[in-house]
Amino acid sequence: MTMVPAKVLDALTALEPDGDTDAKLTKVVEEALVRRLNHYQCVDRRLQQKYAMTFAEFLDRRTLEQKGHTFEVESDFWEWELAQDGMRTLERQLSELRRPSG
Repeated sequence: MTMVPAKVLDALTALEPDGDTDAKLTKVVEEALVRRLNHYQCVDRRLQQKYAMTFAEFLDRRTLEQKGHTFEVESDFWEWELAQDGMRTLERQLSELRRPSG
């Protein structure tokens, strides 16, 4: 069992005054995952609007090749791919975190 330093417990209690330590940690972690998921979803929406297509369509239409592998399109591709992977990973982690134990 890992011991949580007192200063971390104090900060945790300031963030989440109610509940036991496990419940507080779970809530703080869940909120952090949701914030990061929201960031990736914003990236996804922004790039969907910019290219007027989903990431899957971007790949299927070979947009990267059609646009000549410009720096901007390459950068967008990698950012979009990271966002897609991040959304899948975080949704899975949130699902696991929210699953009742027992």
